[in-house]
Amino acid sequence: MSDLQDYAVNTQPLAGKRALITGGASGIGAEMVRMFAVRGATVTVADLNAEAAQALADEVGGQAWAVDLSDTTGLENLSLDTDILVNNAGIQRMNPLQDYVPEDWRLIHRLMLEAPFLLIRAALPKMYERNFGRIINLSSAHGLVASPFKSAYVSAKHGLEGLSKVTALEGGAHGVTSNCVNPGFVRTPLVDKQVADQAALNNLTENEVLEKIMLTEPAIKRLAEPREVAALAAWLASDEASMVTGASYTMDGGWTAR
Repeated sequence: MSDLQDYAVNTQPLAGKRALITGGASGIGAEMVRMFAVRGATVTVADLNAEAAQALADEVGGQAWAVDLSDTTGLENLSLDTDILVNNAGIQRMNPLQDYVPEDWRLIHRLMLEAPFLLIRAALPKMYERNFGRIINLSSAHGLVASPFKSAYVSAKHGLEGLSKVTALEGGAHGVTSNCVNPGFVRTPLVDKQVADQAALNNLTENEVLEKIMLTEPAIKRLAEPREVAALAAWLASDEASMVTGASYTMDGGWTAR
């Protein structure tokens, strides 16, 4: 019979672990930085915005890494020593396929698919040495389904899903798990911009975009909060999730249940 003490809540399940979170200075990334730090991890905040990254790193007692992850040639010889890698950095560009700017399409793929590959590649050797690692990829409902005008974002997220699963298969024998978190629309500056872009594309008000486009499919008619996404990522980083790998965890209010 199990002792009830076995079920006691560990308030610092990530104590002694080092985490690297990309796009960590704002939005979902910043919430993950704070969530991981309060649960005991030492966090490196990786972000293009050096000042914001340093300010948040100072707040949580971590480190800042000012980096342009879209400059992927600079990542090819990188070596990372971290227990937890969270690939979160992302941007959005919206346009019909026939009007999509090729360099915008390439930029999204460099930042959101090629960079995660290179960071995983850089982190795995040390993870394998320790027989422990957590790769957490911030995907999206758009990693599972598509929407018009988002060809680059949707295809990059679909690619990230595949990369995550391959990482899970290769890493399983070495104590490394790899999973995707798949939120729907989250209350962040990135989504605020998408609302404005959709309003312009569809000749709607921003409130109409939420009602008629973004929240038509979910059963729960609200935007997710960054803290909710961060809590799921923190659980995936913990020992309690050691048997979870190769999975995609939806947090989309039921959008992809249809």
